Amino acid sequence: MQRYALTALSAAVLATGLASCQRQPSPAAAPATPPAPAATTAPPAATTTAAAQPTKAPTDFEQLANRVVTQNAGIKAGELVVITGQPQNAELLEDLAVNVRKVGAFPVVLHDSDRMDKRLFFDVPAQYDTQTDKAALLLAGNADAVITLADGTTEDLFEGADPARLAARGKASEAVTQASLAHRGRTIEIGNNLYPTPWRAQRYGMSEADLSKTFWDGVNVDYGALQSHGEQVKAALAAGDTVHVTNPNGTDLTLKIKGRPVLVSDGIVSDADRKAGGPAASAYLPAGEVYTTPVPGSAQGKVVATHTFFRGKQIDNLTLEVTGGKVSGMSGSGAGYADFKAAYDAIPDARKDDLSFIDFGINPSIKLPANSSVGTWVPAGSVTVGTGNNTWAGGDNLVPWSSILFLPGSTVTLDDKPVVDAGTLKL
Repeated sequence: MQRYALTALSAAVLATGLASCQRQPSPAAAPATPPAPAATTAPPAATTTAAAQPTKAPTDFEQLANRVVTQNAGIKAGELVVITGQPQNAELLEDLAVNVRKVGAFPVVLHDSDRMDKRLFFDVPAQYDTQTDKAALLLAGNADAVITLADGTTEDLFEGADPARLAARGKASEAVTQASLAHRGRTIEIGNNLYPTPWRAQRYGMSEADLSKTFWDGVNVDYGALQSHGEQVKAALAAGDTVHVTNPNGTDLTLKIKGRPVLVSDGIVSDADRKAGGPAASAYLPAGEVYTTPVPGSAQGKVVATHTFFRGKQIDNLTLEVTGGKVSGMSGSGAGYADFKAAYDAIPDARKDDLSFIDFGINPSIKLPANSSVGTWVPAGSVTVGTGNNTWAGGDNLVPWSSILFLPGSTVTLDDKPVVDAGTLKL
């Protein structure tokens, strides 16, 4: 998963494909299933009626759309609001647009799909890879808010892509991020690496129904309680200096955070957040994270992700050696490691090696089963660290690359006081 301000404004920018959590090829690109033999008799009327019944929405989309517009994003009359998502979620996209207009703001709904993103990379000549997307740049500098459904249905969408081309696309997207940060608009993402899909359910060791319930319960959380808890954790981190992260998998990392900005994704973009703009005016739903960036050059040690995935292929024991705040060595195994390393090596920018953020999950309503093969951002007690781009976390590293390592079951101390104990949040 990668967090870039407003890159969802353009499928061409989305198609950089540089994040460590990739999407898979669209089902539309798979070989067509042979047609069934023609029926010799008409099907029973009852069968036809049942097939025509619409699928029940997993939550009240109208209620959700109203809350996202009026509370989470705080949309005001006269604002320009960009809404992006895939066609399978047309009802929610439409409800969001209607609720934006109901408060006197102006919605722009952008169509996205895995098929289109894939074609915009593989079917477009490489000579255009260095072009900055003018449409995305225009919207980034003018949209007051962006609401994105991070609902990618596949994870190896860019399998076989030339790493050099991906790097060029990523470099060209930096101007969009810069325009977004300068404009100080708000961003709301509905997804946060938990949007219900078959492949995510498999990763987390859950049924699709259980993941869907977990996700929507997390989106519909008590935001007041989450805000209050987030401020407590923020205050504790802001008063601290040295963070020490350990994990039974071999992770042993120290870093300094004294004087660094601490941000909270509590689901609500408050008036104070709006005034601050940039990363402070962003929320990821399901919400529940507190994050900061390390003092440059302070990180030392080793980080190990027991299991992660790159374009749908598993990487085992992805290990980053960190010296003087930068990655000084990398190793790993599994089917996805070679492709991950090739994509990393194709980035010529040394900023990709900066140990750039640490993130703590604080949402008690999001729980992953013990047999989950990977971690994620928001469960209370979860710990995530990463390299490269950290503009979303209040940093200034714009490089279009991020190695994100989820570290479930970690223990963290702040100035030798417990913050997380074996995956249990202590603040």
